[in-house]
Amino acid sequence: MHPMLNIAVRAARTAGNVITRAFEQADKVEIESKGTNDFVTNVDISAEQAIVETIRKSYPEHTIIGEETGQHEGADNDYQWIIDPLDGTTNFVKGIPHFAVSIALKVKGKLDQAVIYDPIRGELFTASRGKGAQLNGFRIRVKQNKELTGAILATGFPFKKKQHMTAYMSMFQALFEKTSDMRRAGSAALDLAYVAAGRVDGFFEIGLKPWDTAAGELLVIEAGGLVTDFTGGHNHTQSGNIVASSPGLLKEILKDIRPHLGEALSK
Repeated sequence: MHPMLNIAVRAARTAGNVITRAFEQADKVEIESKGTNDFVTNVDISAEQAIVETIRKSYPEHTIIGEETGQHEGADNDYQWIIDPLDGTTNFVKGIPHFAVSIALKVKGKLDQAVIYDPIRGELFTASRGKGAQLNGFRIRVKQNKELTGAILATGFPFKKKQHMTAYMSMFQALFEKTSDMRRAGSAALDLAYVAAGRVDGFFEIGLKPWDTAAGELLVIEAGGLVTDFTGGHNHTQSGNIVASSPGLLKEILKDIRPHLGEALSK
């Protein structure tokens, strides 16, 4: 295992321990609103601190970008860690056991290492640039479907950007009519990990943040898939509008999304 991936795994497991202990003591979780339909708990913050401390011990010079505590500038900006300590906070708060720790490392602007850890199921998804993707040490691959018939897609509702709901529902309907079924589980990181593992055939969502998708993007790519924005381009990090699937199926998904984009979603 790459030494930096090893540190990412250690950090993810440490954060996972913080989260699972808190999940068993739900009455002690403190919840705050940080925006419309956007929550943070003391557990998100404790888990992020655990990740930052673990990375800092080995790589004190690196820059760290965290969902909860912002950017921690390091002397070496070529190395950027992008972390979401608890992706699926709403699930966590409601007692739904589906959430994950997401940690990615960019080297000179390119995704290089990725970890998504589901502490409830003990599932560790990892990827290193050019070395493939794994689940608990075993190689995983994107399902190479080329048509929507029989496919299951994962998605997330635009709960923070409800102004896009009409466009989103049009996309949903167009895709739902052709697919076998849809899943909306509440963690974009795990949705992307599940695409990489072939558990779902594709994923699309509006308005995500880089820490939601960075690790999952590398997992999908290393598992033989593609990740684009809604126009098939590479602006998903900026727009937050993301599609992930096998190359063949991605074309079909984009075909059904495109007519419903409008100006706001085609950037």
